[in-house]
Amino acid sequence: MAEDLEDDFEEGEASDELESVPERRGGGPNRKKLILVVVLILVVVGAAGALYFTGVFDSLFHSTKSEKKVEEEKPKEVHAAVFYDLPEILVNLNTSGRKQNFLKIRISLELESPLDVSKIEGVMPRIIDNFQVYLRELRIEDLQGSAGMLRLREELLTRVNNAVKPAKVNDVLFKEMLVQ
Repeated sequence: MAEDLEDDFEEGEASDELESVPERRGGGPNRKKLILVVVLILVVVGAAGALYFTGVFDSLFHSTKSEKKVEEEKPKEVHAAVFYDLPEILVNLNTSGRKQNFLKIRISLELESPLDVSKIEGVMPRIIDNFQVYLRELRIEDLQGSAGMLRLREELLTRVNNAVKPAKVNDVLFKEMLVQ
């Protein structure tokens, strides 16, 4: 009987040791609760960060401000393009030989505002003079290809805008161009 008690006592000790080991290794219920709380906090902070960077917070909290900004960004009044046709220009080109080459050109100006038409008409002699002086210095090689046409358009646009200041011409459009 004494041996049975010793065996039961030793088994009891062994069972006490086995029960206390998981508490030391696992940390018990308090440590599990702490890990769960930390994970939940990380999830909430991550979700809040994602909502902030995607702009959901802005749309939820600042909806009245964004609506005012959209209304302010709309253009108040849109003008249709206004075109003004210049008279036909005929000039002889700069040549080194005996043969004369001529350029016949019809141009339309795209104006910023319909109010600029009267300003254009007021300085028309200056515009025609600037165009003729420039065009007479051109050679046939200067007008060849799309690069030549682009340079001609840019140069004429610069000259017409200098002549009509403070009015603004948006573009020079070629209606007809004949080199002979």
